[in-house]
Amino acid sequence: MKRDLFAPFTIAGVSHHQGSVSEIERFRFPDEEEFLHDLGRIIPGVMLLQTCNRVEVYAEADASVLSSVLHERGRTGFFIREDSEALLHLLELAAGIDSMIIGEDQILGQIKKMLLCAEDAGTASPLLSLCIKKAIHVGTDVRTRTKINKGAVSVGSAAVQLAEDQIGSLAGRHILVVGSGEMGLLVAQALAAKELSAIYVANRTFDRACHLAQKISGTAVKLDDLYRYITLSDVVICCTAAPHPVIRYQELAEAMRGRSWPLDGTKKPLILIDIAQPRDVESEVVGIDNVWLFTIDDLRKVNKKTADTRKSEAELAKQFVREELQRFIRQFNRRSADQVLARLHSWGDAIRIRERDRAICRLCAGDDRTKEIVDDLSRALVKKMLADLTSSIKNSAEHGDLDHAKELVNAITNGGEVCSQPDE
Repeated sequence: MKRDLFAPFTIAGVSHHQGSVSEIERFRFPDEEEFLHDLGRIIPGVMLLQTCNRVEVYAEADASVLSSVLHERGRTGFFIREDSEALLHLLELAAGIDSMIIGEDQILGQIKKMLLCAEDAGTASPLLSLCIKKAIHVGTDVRTRTKINKGAVSVGSAAVQLAEDQIGSLAGRHILVVGSGEMGLLVAQALAAKELSAIYVANRTFDRACHLAQKISGTAVKLDDLYRYITLSDVVICCTAAPHPVIRYQELAEAMRGRSWPLDGTKKPLILIDIAQPRDVESEVVGIDNVWLFTIDDLRKVNKKTADTRKSEAELAKQFVREELQRFIRQFNRRSADQVLARLHSWGDAIRIRERDRAICRLCAGDDRTKEIVDDLSRALVKKMLADLTSSIKNSAEHGDLDHAKELVNAITNGGEVCSQPDE
């Protein structure tokens, strides 16, 4: 069968394009390391990308295989992309074209982290590693060649924009950021220029909360004091990596009972913006009076305001990515021919060693110098004899002609016949 890639490459997942926050959450894998080890026993190479608005599995496997193993693990409703379509998706993702916030830079760091996690788990096959490194290179190059990230906002700063859309200027307000990781830093940096009266940073590890608070001249908060500081805040932005909600309905309802304006006693409204995956805030809190909850789904409206300004740059980026895709397909296919070439060269080396040993035996030469000369001669002969065939196999691989490349090797190693012809 003719295919555009010499080896299988498939991506499956759910993103903000196809699913809501709940659907992305259901597809998520709580223990990434366990997931990688689990699929690594079935698939030669596998990686997992999990962000606040997408969960995607990258695999050196056919679409049917990846789809089957995901269904066996209770995952449904996901998209599948394979071969060059999957490569294009990966390159566009790294370039910021596929992001919810077009042109955002955070995705590059998330892709690098995915590669490191797979390397640590031993599931980063050479071909998958090649794909990810190429994507990072293209993503960096796109941002240099275009202005796709000029004026672009991250998910963190989009959350701050959403807060302003709800209550007007943030000047003089009290804001609480729950979470001090990468997303917490992006949120805090966006808040730092808003002339707030106070900015609080809460985190499970107090030292990390202190570190981030120091960067932005804020106040670190222990998680035990979370609800006390919620009552002091106008806006709470949540972005932890906790596997369970950190703001719960019952405790928040209790905290809101004592929250009112000092002069007339009316309840003060509270804006909760949850950009974590899994979610940090129990959805039931919307039933509490004067509590307004917003999620990743609401950030899509913020993105629409900025997307149009970068539309022309995104088109330039797409053109560049598609040009890179064609070059990368050839590179991918040449690399994926290594397994076929390894078989050919192993066959040639086995013959070389056998005939070398016979020649040395016939020469009755026991000295190391003679053995070294005969060994070098045999290596040179095999290398020269296989050079043209090696080039032909790589050329077939570049054009995605899997059958012809295999036939060439079979004709040499097994005495078979070459039936098909490579594409011109």
